[in-house]
Amino acid sequence: MSVNRLRDLPSVDKLVASIDTTLPRDLVVATARLALDQARADIGNGGEGDPVTLAAQMVDALERSSGVRVINATGVLLHTNLGRAPWSSQAMAAATHAAMSYTNLELDLGDGTRGRRGEYLERLLIEATGADAAMVVNNNAAALMLALSSTANGRAVPVSRGELIEIGGSYRLPDVMAVGGARLLEVGTTNRTRVGDYRVALDTHDCGAILKVHPSNYRVEGFTEEATLDELATLAGDDLPLLYDLGSGLLDSAAPWVPDWLRDEPAALQSLDQGAHLVMFSGDKLLGGPQAGIIVGAGALVERLRANPLARALRVDGVTAAALAATVAAYLDGEPESIPFWRAALASREALEARSATLAGLIGGTVEEGRSRVGAGSAPGVAIPSPVVRLVAGQAIFDRLLGVVPPVMTRRDGGDLVVDLRAVDPSDDGAVADAVVACR
Repeated sequence: MSVNRLRDLPSVDKLVASIDTTLPRDLVVATARLALDQARADIGNGGEGDPVTLAAQMVDALERSSGVRVINATGVLLHTNLGRAPWSSQAMAAATHAAMSYTNLELDLGDGTRGRRGEYLERLLIEATGADAAMVVNNNAAALMLALSSTANGRAVPVSRGELIEIGGSYRLPDVMAVGGARLLEVGTTNRTRVGDYRVALDTHDCGAILKVHPSNYRVEGFTEEATLDELATLAGDDLPLLYDLGSGLLDSAAPWVPDWLRDEPAALQSLDQGAHLVMFSGDKLLGGPQAGIIVGAGALVERLRANPLARALRVDGVTAAALAATVAAYLDGEPESIPFWRAALASREALEARSATLAGLIGGTVEEGRSRVGAGSAPGVAIPSPVVRLVAGQAIFDRLLGVVPPVMTRRDGGDLVVDLRAVDPSDDGAVADAVVACR
């Protein structure tokens, strides 16, 4: 019986012809072969061995892993699993232009000689932060590694024990420091580190820099103390570099559009004013742009980083630079709400309440007070008051919503389904309602 069923299996070409997909043909052929192999194994074990169903499931999984649009109804504005910050339309347009045509990426149009990559972007960052100089690499971990490699060069770098961070993706500060050629010198304690602890370290070790790290994905509260940037700047003086890994990327905490719940978040402009020689932060967190590591600060130090051989290995491409430039330009133009993160963060409560009430009526839920989050290791512990829609005993719908097109990512709470519209574009409200109704 199993022999006959094996004979009835379609050929690879016939199975490929039955698959409706836009995946590359070679990938579909390879998937068809895998499905047939699995079907043969299933038949040998007494199973049905349905290659058509198996191939369809495999192709669907491949299509969904290729990068599809997801509606973010979690209330986490910078959701790392969902790609962090969506780009603004201006950033998209700039990136498209850079990707689809030749540009003067490294060309001086004044005299036709080779120019410096990213010069315009660096000028924008200088204007936005008040720094002497700026440069951009591919992420903030790379920015820190480059700064350490260019300053410490095998020497000790004191860091507070309370700032030895670990974030997602196996990023651990001690490991990054080691790769960057710095010898970690722990000072103080987990909850209390004073400027005197750094002073003892400088007096007893050959130090190449002082590193301060903003613990942007956790908070140490209670009986705590930390050395301020002002104190560390005085200790470092003009000769010892003071590096500040800001992480989350707020440009200016005093800007008029910054909400009260972010006022305590350290920002690049203020950190430089307080004496940091180099400040490093991400492009795809609070800045709301593409993934990048941004370095701003003293001109001589930035030039030292620029001359490091690692700089070429860590640099960004022209498309990323164009998108980041458009993002920074929005701040200089006073238009932060053109950036999706800030549009969501600054959404009016009245508008969110009206949208939530409409959604609740469509899906049979209730509107209640909730809390949105910044996410992506930014502003830990900060909750943004937001209305949310609760669907009682809707937990089973959560998984089904991930299977619709486009998938809708919500959150679960005590067996209920919670939908937070803060990070949802209003044009997608109808799609969210239709998806929930279809999945009930």
